[in-house]
Amino acid sequence: MEAYLDTVIAAHGGDRLDRAVVTFTFRGDAFTLRRNDGQFRYERATTDSLGRSVVEGLTNTDVYRVVEGDTLTLSPDEQSTVATAVNSVAYFALLPYPLQDPSVQATYAGPDTIQNTAYHRVAVSFDEGGGKDYEDVFLYWFAQDTHAMDYLAYAFGVGGPPEDQGTRFREAFNVRTVNGVRWADYHNYRDAALGPDALSAYPQAWTDGAVERVSTVALRDISVRPLAP
Repeated sequence: MEAYLDTVIAAHGGDRLDRAVVTFTFRGDAFTLRRNDGQFRYERATTDSLGRSVVEGLTNTDVYRVVEGDTLTLSPDEQSTVATAVNSVAYFALLPYPLQDPSVQATYAGPDTIQNTAYHRVAVSFDEGGGKDYEDVFLYWFAQDTHAMDYLAYAFGVGGPPEDQGTRFREAFNVRTVNGVRWADYHNYRDAALGPDALSAYPQAWTDGAVERVSTVALRDISVRPLAP
């Protein structure tokens, strides 16, 4: 499975992300994702409700919030909130690159066909090193001929209160290549009747028009710059 994921990541240009600075805008916030052979710094620049400039970020060892140039002391709950908000955007933006993380537990879930295209399905869960939401589960569809990640489904809030749980299905669109790296935006759907154990049923529900589109996930102004040697 590891060898197959290496092939998928390479097909998306993932080798260019080992040492690079990626920038983009997501829902009005500016993100900067810096990676250097396993070391990372992910930042989000935004404006708070008082109109102040805020930079929130995380590294391999730290979580921080800087407001108008002043670094604040964060409680454990505040650190968790910042880390989740920044890392969740970075994780989805960089997919499938993060699937090489040591916390990933990947298994082959069989072939599938969507819109007359043949896919391999890969199911992913995480060990406890996978962060706060390590109990979440994912299912990815990679085209058998190109290895492109055209669809994914996931369950969130697993193990938590029922009102915090749910599932989603994403369909890639606006696929483009920036400096050798494949990027896509996504239509985000849900079917309240499908739980964590039924993620594989999403393509048929989507084909049947039984899902509800809840959002569009779009990255704007993407740039990929290699780090200097």
